[in-house]
Amino acid sequence: METGAVNTIEQQLATYKMELAAELGNILNYWMANTVDGQHGGFYGKIDNDNNVIPASPKGSVLNARILWSFSAAYNQNPDERYLAMADRAYQYIIKHFIDHQFGGVYWTVDHLGNPLDTKKQVYASAFTIYALSEYYKASGAAEAKNYAVELYRLLVDKSYDADRTGYLEAFTKEWQPIADLRLSAKDANEKKSMNTHLHVLEAYTTLYSIWPQEELRAQIETLINNFLEHIIDSKTNHLVLFFDEDWNKKGNTVSYGHDIEATWLLLEAAEAIGHHQLIEKIKQVCINISDAAKQGLDTDGGLWYEYEPAERHLIKEKHWWVQAEAMVGFYNTWQINNNTEYLELSLRNWAFVRQHILDISNGEWFWGVYADGSVMQTEDKAGIWKCPYHNSRACIELIKRISRQ
Repeated sequence: METGAVNTIEQQLATYKMELAAELGNILNYWMANTVDGQHGGFYGKIDNDNNVIPASPKGSVLNARILWSFSAAYNQNPDERYLAMADRAYQYIIKHFIDHQFGGVYWTVDHLGNPLDTKKQVYASAFTIYALSEYYKASGAAEAKNYAVELYRLLVDKSYDADRTGYLEAFTKEWQPIADLRLSAKDANEKKSMNTHLHVLEAYTTLYSIWPQEELRAQIETLINNFLEHIIDSKTNHLVLFFDEDWNKKGNTVSYGHDIEATWLLLEAAEAIGHHQLIEKIKQVCINISDAAKQGLDTDGGLWYEYEPAERHLIKEKHWWVQAEAMVGFYNTWQINNNTEYLELSLRNWAFVRQHILDISNGEWFWGVYADGSVMQTEDKAGIWKCPYHNSRACIELIKRISRQ
């Protein structure tokens, strides 16, 4: 590569980092200014697209865990005491209201007053709580947080891990008994195992391993990586399979472009965390393959479409905020693997798309998404059960870290 090209990339990265740092500040400022529930504690359960608080809305465990993770991770990168104070608030609320101190695990939702509402034990929610508690321990040094994270991990292995077939079962009743409705949301298939839960159990365990490097946890991480290699990644298409029965039989063919590109960097991060060199090299090639498959979902404007239904040849022409955040990190990660600047350009173009279409310049935070004509998805949340500061703050934090090491 010629010197001029090197300088151009260096300049691009310096600008990228500067813009991401500014946007991270914007995101965190939005959540500090708009989401704190001063009357009932914790954070509001729902804020609509126009920044109106819906005061009696349920409060979600995933939302609160993601707030805890975001402000803990932001503090760990930039020790601003305001960030730690927000993390402390989230932590105290989770321990008091979401942790089931009788049966273990976390409730899916509580009401706006903090009373248990939907008490099912969704493994996905426990995973995010482990993830957040582990990051919070790094920020606060609170041994109690680490103990809760380890306790939740052991509970998942005991109650949810499928020792015969490997993998984790999706959901249980409050008392950890079988439950008829296993779904995370109405759009999901009602199946025993899912890609989404396994991806975020892996993410949670990777972060837990950084503060609790036990051999049993290392073995679980390795098994989870192999679940992806053997079952979840379709070797023919290089897309992720979303749902399975207990025996890992594939259920459905929906393509989720955001999950495809998100999985690339989370898988590599996990393999690197446990220092498994053979898996690292294998996953690097897998990352490239999946990234190339995910490119099928790119629009000409640099945005990444939401989902595709192969059977009907139907592209869901929506560009959701979280899909773009994952594209920014995932394509950058692929560039770091193979040094092909095409992938860096994909990351940069996606960020340009976000700046133009996804950032809410007037009211703050990121819109849920836009339709094919560029119009905003105005009926969706600005903050809610699923709309959290996690994907976008994590993209900023992760990319700032990677650019700093470049």
